[in-house]
Amino acid sequence: MFLKNVLATLVALIIFTVAIFAFFLIGIGIISATGEQPVDIADNSILHLKLDRPILERSIDNPLSDLVMFGGRNAGVGLKELKEAIRRAAEDDRIQGILMEPNFLYAGLGKLYELRKELEKFKETGKFIISYSEYYSESEYYLASVADEVYLPEEGILEFNGFRAEYNFIKGTIEKLGIEAEVFKAGDYKSAVEPFTRTEMSNESREQTSLLLNSFYSTYLADISRTRDVSENQLNNVADSMLATNAKDALKYQLITDTKYFDQVIEELKFRTDLDSTDKLKPIPITPYLTSTSSIHDGSERIAVVFADGEIINGKTNMENIGSESLSRQLRKLRQDDRIKAVVLRINSPGGSSLASDVIWREVLKTSEVKPIIASMSDVAASGGYYIAMACDSIVAQPMTITGSIGVYSMHFSAKELLEDKLGITTDVVKTGLLSDIFTIARPFTEYEKNMFQSSAESTYQTFLKKASSGRGMTVDQIDAIAGGRIWSGTQARDNGLIDALGGLDEAVSMAAAAAGIEQGDYRLRYYPPQKTFIEQIISDLSGGYEESRMKSELGVFYPMVRKIRELQNHQGLQSRLPFDITIQ
Repeated sequence: MFLKNVLATLVALIIFTVAIFAFFLIGIGIISATGEQPVDIADNSILHLKLDRPILERSIDNPLSDLVMFGGRNAGVGLKELKEAIRRAAEDDRIQGILMEPNFLYAGLGKLYELRKELEKFKETGKFIISYSEYYSESEYYLASVADEVYLPEEGILEFNGFRAEYNFIKGTIEKLGIEAEVFKAGDYKSAVEPFTRTEMSNESREQTSLLLNSFYSTYLADISRTRDVSENQLNNVADSMLATNAKDALKYQLITDTKYFDQVIEELKFRTDLDSTDKLKPIPITPYLTSTSSIHDGSERIAVVFADGEIINGKTNMENIGSESLSRQLRKLRQDDRIKAVVLRINSPGGSSLASDVIWREVLKTSEVKPIIASMSDVAASGGYYIAMACDSIVAQPMTITGSIGVYSMHFSAKELLEDKLGITTDVVKTGLLSDIFTIARPFTEYEKNMFQSSAESTYQTFLKKASSGRGMTVDQIDAIAGGRIWSGTQARDNGLIDALGGLDEAVSMAAAAAGIEQGDYRLRYYPPQKTFIEQIISDLSGGYEESRMKSELGVFYPMVRKIRELQNHQGLQSRLPFDITIQ
């Protein structure tokens, strides 16, 4: 019987292995059949920017990303790849223009600003950009407004009514559950804890959010005014009264060029590229175009671009977070690599663990002692995200980057009422010291424990101030005056000294090259962390990435809220982080 069971188990394992192998062969076959392959680029071609996925810092090199079971096409497209395709197309005589289709675009304002600047550079070559969509949100219209011609179909929709920022508060929810949030913070403007302690924004939070939005909106209107040749006052009036919600009114107020359906846009593109009406237009997608062309920078020297994208946690980096252990190890390797002449730290992070941020800060500081290191801020580099930037030689941000938020907090949740009154669960404890049970959820903190945690928050805040003071060449009092947990736009941060210059990744790379004594163009970029191999990506998807992708696909717009609740388990110890959730629309 024993041998029979062993043989049965072995047979089952063999069948399972063969099935898995067959599955991957089928998957690889599907990828090979449906994947975007290099293309032959004919004269008078058009680059097609179909922007219907989230814009990430860089594309994920995952051959399984297009398969439905791995989350479909939710993986997104990289800002790095978009800019590279536009830059190559600008210098490619075979490319005459760009067809852009922003459709349900999901991207931060910092990325959109950087992408828009790249499109403006493309136009300077004399080539055209045409934008078409059935619906433009404010983000999509911001990008579309750079085009020479902006089209909506006759029944198309435009959202153009100003910005708003939304905070979600869950104090009422946890109170109904019988949970109490005990909060300790340093900084009057540190509003990250407010969702747990308030039902509406504090005066300080409302003040800083209003100033931030107005700074962003000023940049937004100025950019649209410049490229659409419509005054800022008129744009503001149209937005305030929602005068252009449909294609007819959008045309009336000069927000679009004309009303056209997609087939009419295709005919327009044929005319611009000298094709007959019977010829077939073949716009070239981003991936096959990049595969079919070569990189512009191919110099002898090397500059490293390190992506730090996500919430900052202790330990190893994963799909959604920046791990202090992983990023520190990467910076050490680059610091010790003589082939790397300079480093650009590309940050897109709301912050996170104060301890993890400090560990990374140390590695950034050590790197700056060996070779130039420049910080490039994307959509957000605030709190812990600013912490890891402030040891860099220089900091570059976009006008619509969210930064600052120099402050810390910690929280403790007491579930005594939930356990005892609602669930009937009582707790008893045996301990060796007076504070051995300090982290139990079965009781609230004592006054002594509260004082201890508040002192810890204030001490860490002073450390933050001192290190920011050293990094920025300012006094502690000067930093404190613009700190207190207060958030700033990139423009405001430049004016108050928290950053050095406005610009994107390209400007940061140029600064790094100059600091290293490298001639412009005489370098090649190396991106870190390296993309995973095919096998590593399969393992990652099967061990967690698949679950995350499916959740994104199924929850849609509700995914960010669920993700934030799940991330609470990472909020251990003192946190240097932005508010629980800010949505700017």
